[in-house]
Amino acid sequence: MKIMSIKTHKFLDYATVAIFALLPSLFKFSGVPAYLSYILAVVHLLMTLLTTFSSGKPKLIPLKLHKLVEIIVGPILLVCPWILGFSAEATPRDVFIGMGVIIILVGFLSDYSMDKQA
Repeated sequence: MKIMSIKTHKFLDYATVAIFALLPSLFKFSGVPAYLSYILAVVHLLMTLLTTFSSGKPKLIPLKLHKLVEIIVGPILLVCPWILGFSAEATPRDVFIGMGVIIILVGFLSDYSMDKQA
């Protein structure tokens, strides 16, 4: 069920950038979780700025590639606490799992069809 417009998706992408950038300060992350948060904030910002969100403004990243990256990143966030060795730290582990779930849900609910986006 695709109930979220690409305009809303774009807004949520910028909110995700802000969240990742603020996580280390809000939750006192250090080490790997902090670095990962900052890296994800920068990568997500670049992806959002460079994605073609409307048919009238071509950019470097097609919307289909943006969608593919989200399909990959969401599940990776679910397991990254174990892969990167911070699964024993409850707060960072739970936050990254939560962000993974949110990215998966936003991707699942977003209508990526450009012809409906004006």
